[in-house]
Amino acid sequence: MRAPIQINGKLHKRKKGVPQGSPLSPLLSNILLNELDKVLEQRGLRYVRYADDFSIYVKSRASAKRVGNSVYKYLRDELKLPINRSKSKVCRPQSFTMLGFGFVPTYKKNEKGKYQAVVAKDKWESFKRSLKYLTKKTLPMSFDERIGKLNLLIRGWVNYFKPASIQGKLKKLDEWLRNRIRYCIWHDWKKLERKRKNLIRLGVPQGQAYAWSRTNMGGWAVAQSPILRTTITQSKLHKRGYLSMLTYYKGQYHF
Repeated sequence: MRAPIQINGKLHKRKKGVPQGSPLSPLLSNILLNELDKVLEQRGLRYVRYADDFSIYVKSRASAKRVGNSVYKYLRDELKLPINRSKSKVCRPQSFTMLGFGFVPTYKKNEKGKYQAVVAKDKWESFKRSLKYLTKKTLPMSFDERIGKLNLLIRGWVNYFKPASIQGKLKKLDEWLRNRIRYCIWHDWKKLERKRKNLIRLGVPQGQAYAWSRTNMGGWAVAQSPILRTTITQSKLHKRGYLSMLTYYKGQYHF
């Protein structure tokens, strides 16, 4: 806690606080804010807290302001903690995110004022960027290595966001990812004769395999066409170890 801090290239001494990003920071936050948890539980409030990031859920804006002020005073006066007012706010669920989760109304008949958890937009975007990187056709790795890295990423992401409503978006993302994998395979085959032989191995008649191997379409177009969608099928990818995001989300895989 007395580690010096660097400002403009110079080290400065300090007697309190923890460096931003320090592994000790969340541990100390949990120790200190355990007292806040007890107070919130005693008051019967619903809340979520992760280290020093927390949110409290109430039924009205008036309640939110009242609870927010009392919690602010408790943190300031009892726990002697500074509060960043600019990062603290009273808001409705649909304009709020925490730890990658957001909320939207359920829109069910005769069900007003209820919300469901969804994945924040930036988390979907970062996940897709990671998948796109691992399926770059020029990334030097074997098929098995690529699938292994994809599966690790998929398991971790889906397990984390499983409480949210993600089934519809996972289905679309799955289709896009399978095409990315097909594109990598087509690019790896490279030579025309190798493409023809591999298509024959996948069950394509010789004449059709010859015509398909000589197509003028670009690789991404081929990946989305019957040339690869009817040969490198979802079941064949599964046999080679590919982990479908939607199937894993539904719990039909057992690893």
